[in-house]
Amino acid sequence: MREMLAGLGNARHILSMCDYIVKPNPADERLTEKIVGVDQNGDVAETSVVVERPLTLFLNKREIVTMMTIGDYPNYLAVGYLINQNMLSAEDQILGVDYDEDIDVVVVRTDRETDFEDKLRKKTLTSGCAQGTAFGDLMEKFGEVDLPKDVQLKTSWLYALTKEINTTPSLYLQAGAIHGCVLAERDTPLLYMEDVGRHNAIDKIAGYMALHGLTPENKIFYTTGRLTSEMVIKTVQMGIPILISRSGFTVWGVELARQAGLTLIGRARGQRFIALSGENRIVYDANPSDVSDEPRKLQRKGSTGGQAA
Repeated sequence: MREMLAGLGNARHILSMCDYIVKPNPADERLTEKIVGVDQNGDVAETSVVVERPLTLFLNKREIVTMMTIGDYPNYLAVGYLINQNMLSAEDQILGVDYDEDIDVVVVRTDRETDFEDKLRKKTLTSGCAQGTAFGDLMEKFGEVDLPKDVQLKTSWLYALTKEINTTPSLYLQAGAIHGCVLAERDTPLLYMEDVGRHNAIDKIAGYMALHGLTPENKIFYTTGRLTSEMVIKTVQMGIPILISRSGFTVWGVELARQAGLTLIGRARGQRFIALSGENRIVYDANPSDVSDEPRKLQRKGSTGGQAA
């Protein structure tokens, strides 16, 4: 789609690895702070709280947006945001991505000026949290995407993926108040990104895929957040044929998934899931009774905070 940045290399060769390519690092001291308060008994209690900070994105010399983010992987977030907002086209060559931690600014440089002023004028708020935005012409490429129809999703892969993801050490398990997105192939999770907004997490994955040359055709996308229109649109635009969530749906999200032929699976917890679009890709090769069911409330360690579903 676009030339990769020099030095980043091609990541296709690591798809055979059993471990994540990228996964959360809850030990990163930049991402959480210990804050003291009182608990339900009036006793002094300490808990981990997620840090959010502003990140201002420039495309060449023009300021695009200031996002609230946890601050990890700003380069992937910046490139993924521009791709998912259709502000970078297939003809645009990325020459570099520069991040200045002191002033919280990231600059994406391309080989030519890009025309995005009209998009900025059409900017509207979306249902995403943490200042999520979409543009009025977000769906300009939606109808052009032809998702692969011969891809399969075995239920054994789904059960293995959800178990692996839900037991991976993460900021969600440590502190809550955060969303996670995972790119997977078959039953192997590849990229696990977290952020205060699910749109940021998906943009980080889109940025990584673009800069490292990961292809979308046989991939599975998992999110902890709601299956909204925004999540469906971004998944389809990325060319990924399967979208799974442990949370629920919106009507427009389902309608758009059916329009695009996207396999849309929600409420995937333990033995249970429900597919509302693209059921033809599902292969029922596992007995749900052989799978350990998940408790109604997934318990987190060290936090009394919650995550919006």
